[in-house]
Amino acid sequence: MRFVLLAVLLIAMLMLAACGVAVPQDKAAYVGEWKADGMSLLITRDGSIVYHRMRKGARTSIDAPLKGFHGDDFDVGIGPLTTTFKVNVPPHEEAGEWKMTVDGVELTRSH
Repeated sequence: MRFVLLAVLLIAMLMLAACGVAVPQDKAAYVGEWKADGMSLLITRDGSIVYHRMRKGARTSIDAPLKGFHGDDFDVGIGPLTTTFKVNVPPHEEAGEWKMTVDGVELTRSH
């Protein structure tokens, strides 16, 4: 009986750790599909993040929930496994297109 209770508690903790947070209203401009050569970043309103990057023949992919914003930067991950996306230039409109620079790469939001 004690083992079953411990197992249920562990499963509940893992499920809570996997939950992300929705994008706050003051960061709504981040929501959308952002692209550049070799990089794409999808941020949904509910806080789901899908990231792909091809660099020097290596592919990096992340499909995880948003954990939160720290200034312009944001954390993505599950439990202790967290990646911070450094936002060098936050979302802004430029010549009719929305742009944002993440980890040194200028991205353009798809229409």
